[in-house]
Amino acid sequence: MFGLFIGGLIGYMFGRFPGFLIGAAAGVFLTRYMKHRLWQKISHVQTGFLESVFAVMGALCKADGVVTRDEIEVAEKLFTQFRLSGENRERAKAAFNRGKADDFDLDAELQRFLQVSGGQPSLLKMFLQVQVSAVAADGVVHPAEHEMLVRIARGLGLPEAQVDQLEAMLRGSQGGQAGQSGQPSSASQLADAYKVLEVSSSDSDAHIKKVYRKLMSENHPDKLAGRGMPESMREMAEQRTREISHAYDVIKAARHNDK
Repeated sequence: MFGLFIGGLIGYMFGRFPGFLIGAAAGVFLTRYMKHRLWQKISHVQTGFLESVFAVMGALCKADGVVTRDEIEVAEKLFTQFRLSGENRERAKAAFNRGKADDFDLDAELQRFLQVSGGQPSLLKMFLQVQVSAVAADGVVHPAEHEMLVRIARGLGLPEAQVDQLEAMLRGSQGGQAGQSGQPSSASQLADAYKVLEVSSSDSDAHIKKVYRKLMSENHPDKLAGRGMPESMREMAEQRTREISHAYDVIKAARHNDK
């Protein structure tokens, strides 16, 4: 409608009513073309996200030298969690197997995803979150896996602190809802909460609240989907916002108890 109006207005300025009709038609065509191009771009990012995330996951599962049956089951659970079926499921499996191969070039794959994603920080962080979730499915991130996670983060242009933040999120989600039920949080839970929000215990309440709101906005599932995150990964994006919210609640509760 907006394209029709603008196109018609411009056409009218140059050719009165006939110009209005021609301009309106051109405006509608241009609007449809732009929507089609935008959808193509998002679809391209989604496909690249899917293939790269599982290829890198295959390499990550082999970080300790061998891919175990448990790690394969983790990947298969993620196929289900992300509601992958048909062609997408087969594409994900092929990518995972490609990542397990001895000649897999991890750095090249990360560079490929950087190009496909346009280097959007929110997508890069979501990409890293999937990797952390995969290797920590057994509740433990082994040293070799942590080292490769750091390598992946650096390859994506993210600071090592992002790995610490995501691992802290994972521990927070596994540690229950301490701080939300009125029970005091442990020192380790509080330290993890500060890591999740990427703030310091010396920061003011106002600053922490500002950072919290910014993180919630950046990680909103609808925003991530609009930037190319596959719709099938919405559940993980929602989990991330819950973990950010939980970390903020833990910090608020601890500061309230200290007053």
